[in-house]
Amino acid sequence: MPAETTEQDVQQLEIPEQLPLLPVRDIVVFPYMVLPLFVGRDMSIKAIEAALAGNRMIFLATQRALDVENPKPDDIHAVGTVGIIMRMLKLPDERIKILVQGLSKGKVLEYIQTEPYYSVRIAKLTEAKSSAPSLEAEAVMRTVKEQLERIVSLGKILMPDVMVVIENLEDPGRLADMVVSNLGLKVEVTQDVLEVEDPVARLKRVSEILAKEVEVLSMQQKIQAQAKGEMDKTQREYFLREQLKAIQKELGELDERGEEIAEFRKRIKEAKIPEKVLKETEKQLKRLEKMHPDTAEAATVRTYLEWMVELPWSKKSKDNLDIKAAAKVLDEDHYDLEKVKERILEYLAVRKLKDKMKGPILCFVGPPGVGKTSLGKSIARALGREFVRISLGGVRDEAEIRGHRRTYVGALPGRIIQGIKQAGTNNPVFMMDEVDKVGMDFRGDPSAALLEVLDPEQNNSFSDHYLGVPFDLSEVMFITTANLIDPILSALRDRMEVIEIPGYTEEEKVGIAQRYLIPRQLKEHGITEEHIRITEAALRQIVSHYTREAGVRNLEREIANVMRKVAKKVAEGKGGCHTIMPANLHKSLGVPKFLPEAEQEKDEVGMATGLAWTETGGDVLYVEVTVMKGKGQLTLTGHLGDVMKESAQAALSYVRSREKLLGISPDIFSKIDLHIHVPAGAIPKDGPSAGITMATALASSLSNIPVRRDVAMTGEITLRGRVLAIGGLKEKILAAKRAKLSSVILPKRNKKDLEEIPKHLLRGLQFVFADTMDEVIRASLRRFSAARRRSKAPARRHRAARRRRARPPQPGHDGRAVRSPRPRPLAPTATVLPRSPVTR
Repeated sequence: MPAETTEQDVQQLEIPEQLPLLPVRDIVVFPYMVLPLFVGRDMSIKAIEAALAGNRMIFLATQRALDVENPKPDDIHAVGTVGIIMRMLKLPDERIKILVQGLSKGKVLEYIQTEPYYSVRIAKLTEAKSSAPSLEAEAVMRTVKEQLERIVSLGKILMPDVMVVIENLEDPGRLADMVVSNLGLKVEVTQDVLEVEDPVARLKRVSEILAKEVEVLSMQQKIQAQAKGEMDKTQREYFLREQLKAIQKELGELDERGEEIAEFRKRIKEAKIPEKVLKETEKQLKRLEKMHPDTAEAATVRTYLEWMVELPWSKKSKDNLDIKAAAKVLDEDHYDLEKVKERILEYLAVRKLKDKMKGPILCFVGPPGVGKTSLGKSIARALGREFVRISLGGVRDEAEIRGHRRTYVGALPGRIIQGIKQAGTNNPVFMMDEVDKVGMDFRGDPSAALLEVLDPEQNNSFSDHYLGVPFDLSEVMFITTANLIDPILSALRDRMEVIEIPGYTEEEKVGIAQRYLIPRQLKEHGITEEHIRITEAALRQIVSHYTREAGVRNLEREIANVMRKVAKKVAEGKGGCHTIMPANLHKSLGVPKFLPEAEQEKDEVGMATGLAWTETGGDVLYVEVTVMKGKGQLTLTGHLGDVMKESAQAALSYVRSREKLLGISPDIFSKIDLHIHVPAGAIPKDGPSAGITMATALASSLSNIPVRRDVAMTGEITLRGRVLAIGGLKEKILAAKRAKLSSVILPKRNKKDLEEIPKHLLRGLQFVFADTMDEVIRASLRRFSAARRRSKAPARRHRAARRRRARPPQPGHDGRAVRSPRPRPLAPTATVLPRSPVTR
């Protein structure tokens, strides 16, 4: 094998114009550079074999993309280096290892052959040689050498023999090639340097690269120095602290563990922990005293003791027992809700007479937005107690209530104990929101864990898994809230005093808006009553046309929308008072979102008006029945639930059993089909209370007698025609009042429930209490109700005549005897209340 070729040998060698081409990856070969190459591609192996068969010369050119396995001519740089193969070794994996030396730079002029290997015609790129370098070249060479020394001092690794060669080089081109080939730069940057033909220009380019490399290495060294400095500083401080502790310990000035134990003993004494709990606390303190302070167990015990001393075992707030002041606070914060306020004042009254009593456990049930949560804050303010609130919505882990056992890493007490610690007293008002939305999974049932918390007979010794000792919750006033009572566990429901908070009427919403919502929104939007005035008529239109809810959240949202519009005008400099009236309300809120149900213009056959309960309050429900030729089938539409479908079947069976009363032919049922439809088909409907409404519509359609359009009804029907009691009475009466109906048919068993409804809501409505479906038909179908009045008229006249004869005559104004007038009695099942405008 030939020895390494010197510069003199290269000049004497004749380089042919046509050479085999070897594409190389990851490296750029420079003249006079000796390096090994591993070759595995078939095309490259054949190119090497062709070179070895000839003068051993081969053209080395770098690929543009490293990941191209079979490069095309366009994928290979045109400028490369003519090299000579010095040695060749075949490896066991069929690859070839060659040792090549760069001879001279060249440029590809033409690809003569592409198969089985590339053969190219090249032009040799020669550099002009001068006997002595110019001043500029000398300056650049010195700069490059200094920069290279700087790079080495900053940590760049270069072989010592390479540094010696570079130091002795006096040719600018050779120096540039040597430096750039040993820096480990990117292929693109190195190829750019190779393609520069002028030696001085090439050396200047290398100098620029070295300057950038110096900046990068300086920044890297600075970052490393900072990181090391921080580390050294931390270690130094640690050693100094340890030395200081050792010195202070030797001098007897410090006993850290003893100081910590003494501090815990002092805090345990101040906490006034009960006797049973005190034993466990002192036991854990003794364990901590014997442990090494840096162990994981010591940290766990330390955390436990901190919880024990921070809990308010004997600290309580003094109740405000001034009943009048408490009533004033409740009235300031909430409109109406008399039942809830009365219950709180009753508790205060008993608390005033008896010093020690158990805290009540209340459950506020009502639709969203009626003020359940804010009522809890108001109660706490009225009592002068701390207020704590936790949300149970979506809680599925029993440990959320009772806590985790201390054996677990990161264990903590449950939410109850955390809330007590947050309050700082052992008698706060503790509100648990959304108790009806508690879930259950493999981790346990939180509802079952609440049984102990909300039981007055058990919660005086509530045991949290983390604490492991009883905590007295008997003086805590627990208040839970729920939208629906049904999802709550029956055993949990039995432990709570349920107070229903129904939806607000239109008058109540207007009153709440005037007293609470508008002042609050004025304050939040930075405007005053001088800038805006919302008329009562506009408020009523917002309630009826822009919101449909039982509470007032959306009402406040719409009022805020109006306030923002006015605030924008005020900010733009448009002063004056902006009056919001029904006529200009749409400019602020847009077109109405909800329109009231259209009233019936006349009495219709097969159409009855029912009343329904929804989560957002009551609503009017129309039931339509159509008769058509068929085979006795019953079709039900309107997104009805199973219970409502069964009510329709029961209603049809009742009507068929009363065919003589209604004048219906017995044979007609096998010749017709009946279709019952409840409008608003996209809304799901269910429940039994529409039974009498569907029976009335069926009776009207089959007997061809119209239903009175001013009558609404609600009640469950049985096969025997009995009318059973229903729920949601207040909401349904409000719906009838909003729809401007004059009569409401109710189950007789619900008559007692009217006493709990405010009297002003009943004004202007006539109630008919029915025990059987026959009474409902007589009161609702037009012909029957008229015939009923005619049939009872003679008897009423006969009884009135007898009473007049039995009563002595009374003197009139002119001295003659006159009979005192007496009003005609109404139907015995009707209750009439006078109409009067409601202003509250």
